[in-house]
Amino acid sequence: MKIKTLLVGLTIPLAGFAQEFKVVEQSLSNPDNVPAPCHPVPHERQILWNETEFYAFFHYGMNTFTGLEWGNGNEKESIYAPKAMPNPEQWITSVKAAGMRGGIAVVKHHDGFCLWPTSTTTHNMTKAGSEYGRQANIPQLYAEASRKHNMKYGFYISPWDRNSAHYGKDTYVTEVFLKQCEELAEYGDDQFEMWFDGANGGDGYYGGEGGNRSVDASIYYDTPNLRARVHKIAPNCILWGVGGEARWIGNESGYAGNTNWAMTDYMDENVVREEGDIDGWFWNPGESDAKATNNGWFWHQGESMKSAARLFQMYLETVGRNATLILNCPPDQYGVLPTNTVNELKNLGKMLHERLGLEVHGLDETTAAKDLAKTATIEASETRTGGKYEAANLNDGDKETYWGTNDESRSATITLTWDEAQTVRYLVLQEPIKLGQRIKDFKIEYTTDGETWTELCPSLETTTVGYKRIIPLNGSTSESYGKGYNAKQLRITILDSRACPLLSNLSVY
Repeated sequence: MKIKTLLVGLTIPLAGFAQEFKVVEQSLSNPDNVPAPCHPVPHERQILWNETEFYAFFHYGMNTFTGLEWGNGNEKESIYAPKAMPNPEQWITSVKAAGMRGGIAVVKHHDGFCLWPTSTTTHNMTKAGSEYGRQANIPQLYAEASRKHNMKYGFYISPWDRNSAHYGKDTYVTEVFLKQCEELAEYGDDQFEMWFDGANGGDGYYGGEGGNRSVDASIYYDTPNLRARVHKIAPNCILWGVGGEARWIGNESGYAGNTNWAMTDYMDENVVREEGDIDGWFWNPGESDAKATNNGWFWHQGESMKSAARLFQMYLETVGRNATLILNCPPDQYGVLPTNTVNELKNLGKMLHERLGLEVHGLDETTAAKDLAKTATIEASETRTGGKYEAANLNDGDKETYWGTNDESRSATITLTWDEAQTVRYLVLQEPIKLGQRIKDFKIEYTTDGETWTELCPSLETTTVGYKRIIPLNGSTSESYGKGYNAKQLRITILDSRACPLLSNLSVY
């Protein structure tokens, strides 16, 4: 295939001379018939971020010792007094056992207290009330532990600083905030996300001046300069919130919309829609932040954990709906995750392993759910010409290969056939998002006898796919496992698509 491009010729007088543009015909070779991107498309760092899928939040700091959720900024540094040496390695190994692939450590919340020896303020861990606190550079320990255990890592730094007298003034951005972000970026050029809270302004201590200070977050933090500074040091680090590279999904309850586009109208950290925007101009995928515990974001006395079953439901409703899930697991005053947290995380990892085949550290691969698609014969109603887009790509385990139709098509059918009927409970679909998000509507059917087809989960909104869609075939996320369906064949019919439909992976469990 060849694509012809024409450049229009113009002659424009400019400051005493003419700039000439001539008509040029250029032929671009496309022998593999690679599909054109369906814009917008993600940056490489956004693709890598999406592949993280499930990761932890660790809210730890001054509030762990005050019992507050939002400190005012007037707390004495000595209140931060860990009862033992904080152990970020225990944090990391505990969430790895849950099937997570990384985590983000809170190192500065709204109270402005910094868990590293920053040059920007004396309100930091060097003045802690215990020797353990004064010795523990949390960003350094956390980054080292994450790299040791092959886990992705990043940091939460609150843009709002209720302690700083500079907040609300130009000097805060130049002398405090940007410098703090640069300091944190220096703890590792392999960071995957820097997290900026949406709370920006209000009442506070502000160096003893007090009062209420407000800012226009869209311009105050000098976002272009912020991105440039961080990406210069850590090129694959997503800036969440302030930064416009990923969006809040719109709630803190662990769910995304059944329909969820990775696009929005504009790059705006205040976009909170759970469903995105099919007509959006910017790639701005959703992240769902939720609590694993039943109280606040920080540890509180008497803390209890949500059940593994509830956390599994959250996973289905976030990772399974084209979002990522960042699940908060707060360390206690000893600087470790409590035993009940650790145990329930292990239970969650076991469920993800045994139901969805997730590779989980410490669990034997022989006990993982088997991907039934790998034993099926897969046929498609249409295959894109070019020799590289056959249906066999759907279950070959290679994320770089994909099935697709020809350009003019907007619908297609994929059929899986087994020699013997299989009990099926979940369907997993993935699009090759480097070429954009496409699928708008699809349905799923099965047959036991090869003749009578029954639609599965007809009440479920099966619209978008995106990076990953996990469909409980009984239509329930809270009672998803069930008894399953005895399927000799499974049929996925793509009913509509923004451009020719493409799928990189299809799995059945």
